Amino acid sequence: MTRPTNSSRTSDADPRGPDDEAASGSAGGPADSAPAGAGSGVPSGSGAGAETGTAARLEVELADQKDKYLRLAAEYDNFRKRTVRERQEAELRGMGVLVRGMLEALDDLGRFAHVDPATVDAATVVEGADMVEKKLLKTLSGHGLEVVNPMGEPFNPELHEALATMPAERPEQDHTVSQVYQVGYLFNGQLLRPARVVVTQWQAGS
Repeated sequence: MTRPTNSSRTSDADPRGPDDEAASGSAGGPADSAPAGAGSGVPSGSGAGAETGTAARLEVELADQKDKYLRLAAEYDNFRKRTVRERQEAELRGMGVLVRGMLEALDDLGRFAHVDPATVDAATVVEGADMVEKKLLKTLSGHGLEVVNPMGEPFNPELHEALATMPAERPEQDHTVSQVYQVGYLFNGQLLRPARVVVTQWQAGS
């Protein structure tokens, strides 16, 4: 009986040759053990987290700026309302001072309006009316009222309103106020009403 030789056992145990082993080693080398997705261009988890943090920070800043804007708008609205209210209150106080100064003249006018015509002559009524007028003018002039009575003065279209004209007797009377139908009034430099007047005009050869 013949025994198998050592060469036949070696051939049955590993039928691959040296070249097959080298190829197998190169195919199953370190390249097969590399993690999936390496070098594929997919962003890493740290980059996505940074973008999320930036968006959250911007949202917080936007909410903060919106809150500041709403507070500022509310403060401005309150300031505007307070300013209007204070101006109205100041105007009412000024009007109160003006009316208070006219109360005495109003009392005098009431007394003369209710006199008995059978016992009071016309001269007394006229004197009383003149006194009331002086009191009113004194009170109003203290608040800036000025009477415009341009009798005999040169005509000023900024303060006077010519209702009619009449011939002048001399050349130097040209454009001169010869009659005042109604006095005008200035209040602290503001024209309330122009004086309504008659103006003389010189006509050469007349």
